[in-house]
Amino acid sequence: MNHADHADHADHGSTRRMAVSATLHCLTGCAIGEIAGLMIGTAIGLSNGWTIGLSVTLAFFFGYTLSTLPLLKAGLGVGAALSVVLAADTLSIATMEVVDNAVMALIPGAMGAGLVNVVFWVGMLIAFTVAFFAAYPVNAYLLARGKGHALTHSYHGAAAAGGARRFIPSFSTGGLIAALVAFLLGGLVVSIADETGFGAGEGSGEGSHAAAAVVTT
Repeated sequence: MNHADHADHADHGSTRRMAVSATLHCLTGCAIGEIAGLMIGTAIGLSNGWTIGLSVTLAFFFGYTLSTLPLLKAGLGVGAALSVVLAADTLSIATMEVVDNAVMALIPGAMGAGLVNVVFWVGMLIAFTVAFFAAYPVNAYLLARGKGHALTHSYHGAAAAGGARRFIPSFSTGGLIAALVAFLLGGLVVSIADETGFGAGEGSGEGSHAAAAVVTT
């Protein structure tokens, strides 16, 4: 393998890593909006259509917000930052939204399940996983052509421009993914505990003691 082949292989490896990072970055914003929308929709009893609409709106909002913050911190104006983010992330977010909402709609009972329901949380985990693999080739294609997340990549991790911008929070993709996974697993564990009646024995024991006390008196 000659030097050109090595360079080409390194470029492909770098593109793949950037594509994974870009997809995970988009996924976190989408997931925050999706979870918030589905939780609000199921909590107040919205129809599936309205719940999906709310989830998609919030997914785009949080997805764009997470991508805009590093650009603002690096010194770009709001208008310039939004124009870059709209060009960079729209196709990736749209792909995720179409796929994960379709998966949730196809899983029986997932959209209408309550928040303390195993089907809801398992459905979310499956939907986000499928959405990641659907959006990855989209991001890889765009990155290979200098588009998509490549437009914002140089701003991530850049030093703050100074002034009030230094107080703009920075969220690492790894940290956001860890928090997201912990949240999903936490919801799943709570749902499993609720459906299996974990802790009911303690409550029934207290009830028995109370009943015995009443009988004694």
